[in-house]
Amino acid sequence: MKCFERLVMAHINTIIPETLDTLQFAYRPNRSTDDAISIALNTALSHLDKRNTYVRMLFIDYSSAFNTIVPSKLITKLRILGLNTSLCNWILDFLTVRPQLVRVGSNTSAMLILNTGAPQRCVLSPLLYSLFTHDCIARHDSKTIIKFADDTTVVGLITDNDETAYKEEVRDLARWCQNLSLNVTKTKEMIVDYRKRRTAHAPILIDGAVVEQVESVKSLGVHINNKLEWSKHTKTVVKRSQQSLFPLRKLKRFGMGPEILKRFYSCNIESITAWYRKTLQRVVRTAQYITGAKLPGIQDLYTMRCQRTALNIVKYHSHPSHRLCSLLLHGKRYRSAKSRTKRLLNSFYPQAIRLLNR
Repeated sequence: MKCFERLVMAHINTIIPETLDTLQFAYRPNRSTDDAISIALNTALSHLDKRNTYVRMLFIDYSSAFNTIVPSKLITKLRILGLNTSLCNWILDFLTVRPQLVRVGSNTSAMLILNTGAPQRCVLSPLLYSLFTHDCIARHDSKTIIKFADDTTVVGLITDNDETAYKEEVRDLARWCQNLSLNVTKTKEMIVDYRKRRTAHAPILIDGAVVEQVESVKSLGVHINNKLEWSKHTKTVVKRSQQSLFPLRKLKRFGMGPEILKRFYSCNIESITAWYRKTLQRVVRTAQYITGAKLPGIQDLYTMRCQRTALNIVKYHSHPSHRLCSLLLHGKRYRSAKSRTKRLLNSFYPQAIRLLNR
């Protein structure tokens, strides 16, 4: 059955256009959580580079998102996207009248027939959820809705304290979320405001409930604070890296050779340290001492991965960041991003463009 689901999923991917819901980063080729976070931060930093501006970021939480898919509404959306009647009928039959029971030891519960949601271990479920939410998009130019599966972030760009469009967007999103189950208790809002004269920001209401304002939030495995600094997340990465040094020492005591030690380092330490250069150099030196092998420096890893990511963005025109990498008229160099502050100048995309122009 899973093999057949993969065939159906591949067939659906050939039907839907690449431009569909470009800000959905999950289950799409050549996109990852790094891309989702980079787009969100670049959108915020580019706006904050202007005067008298601030950003409100709303991190939406859904309760059992996959379980709240309504098959009849999903089929309506799939038909609009161009899926033929036979395929839609198969998907509808696949999602409805699903028997479920629980067995613990010799005890078995009564059978329950499910007609909503998608099976938890189904290969098709992530894609179907992505198509079900493809119409959850920003209505205003000053707002961006970034999604990675059910992790949804609304980035509101506020100028001259005018929050009208942002509040309308939140109301529209809350109305759209009647399709799903929005958890207001776990939904958080973070305000990024660098102005010297800051005004009090009234909390956002969703269905009459107040959304909590926080100074930092964990999104897609990354800790982001209201200064858009990396200190908290870097500390977390350093801690994880140092914990991985213990099994590395154990492997050396067990007599493992340099090649195995180096591979363990590459998979468990190097993979999470490339973006955090100076802070983790000490971890690399310790790992180099344990393995006895020459390991690539953090700066080299960062440059290599930054270039690889930038080339991937340039190569695929459907990537939402492709528009940020435009060639100059002579076609030999890429247009550098204009920035008034070092915050934007030192962020990922301006650095990536500088590396492409080397």
